[in-house]
Amino acid sequence: MKLHANAKLTPSARLLLCRRIEHQGRSLAEAAEAAGVSERTARKWLARYRSEGVPGLGDRSSRPHRIPRRVAPERERAVIGLRRARMTADEIAACLGIPERTASRICARAGLGRLRALEPTEPANRYETPRPGQLVHIDVKKLGRIDRAGHRVTGTRAGQRKGAGWERAHVAIDGATRMAYVEVLADEKKGTACAFLERALAWFAARGIVVERILTDNGAAYRSHLHREACTRLGIRHSRTRAYRPRTNGKAERFIRTLTERWAYGAIYCSSAERTGALSSWLRFYNHQRPHASLARQTPAARLEWLLGNNVLASHS
Repeated sequence: MKLHANAKLTPSARLLLCRRIEHQGRSLAEAAEAAGVSERTARKWLARYRSEGVPGLGDRSSRPHRIPRRVAPERERAVIGLRRARMTADEIAACLGIPERTASRICARAGLGRLRALEPTEPANRYETPRPGQLVHIDVKKLGRIDRAGHRVTGTRAGQRKGAGWERAHVAIDGATRMAYVEVLADEKKGTACAFLERALAWFAARGIVVERILTDNGAAYRSHLHREACTRLGIRHSRTRAYRPRTNGKAERFIRTLTERWAYGAIYCSSAERTGALSSWLRFYNHQRPHASLARQTPAARLEWLLGNNVLASHS
């Protein structure tokens, strides 16, 4: 129950007021004065107590019993039907002869105020590759460069200046184990992306993961001839996500969210170099100590060890 901000009596205080009159023999005026309310208010609660008992001392809705000018239910259904046909409030109002504000209010009350509410909810499509290296997700996160203490350190935005520039966190995460490799680089050009790809593959190979395929978005660097030649030379397949569908590369997107919340924005840094220096220790924590919800609370390193062990046993059976 949510009481009015100016209410002087809570339900327990109302009950005490009524009991003082009914059981303690106090007059209405005495009980009202003790409670700090008017006799009219005390009389109201006493009448409710006598007719309904303790339940009658609760707050009631302020909604009127009758709304003579309310839109008829069949007209509301017609508004909702037209809205589901993707008509705007103006079009609905012109079609049904009602005010545009009324049509908007009905749509909002039905939860159809925004166009995205008209689209059916897309079912979750979670997938996980069965072996390490079968699919590695690659993406880039743009981070503002830190060249001085910001408002999170100073507590004020006064004196801030723009133009520090950007740096990019290139990430690669294995779809089966969630083992992650990250580098902070100056840009996301094709040469930078290709060099990162080679170092990422070498990092995974050092841990027993032979990368077979990578998945990226449709950035210019990943559509370049140089990147295609690098994939051919490294012997890996390259797939790209559907246009305007970042959820296709969902594992990289979700890792980037964790990366930014826990590392990039999870601490206060005075410079970009300090933030980059903290990356390696955070990655060790992520890969070797942090339980992963989608891995049944295993760490990525533990899942890698388990999958590689099973693969070895299967290959010798």
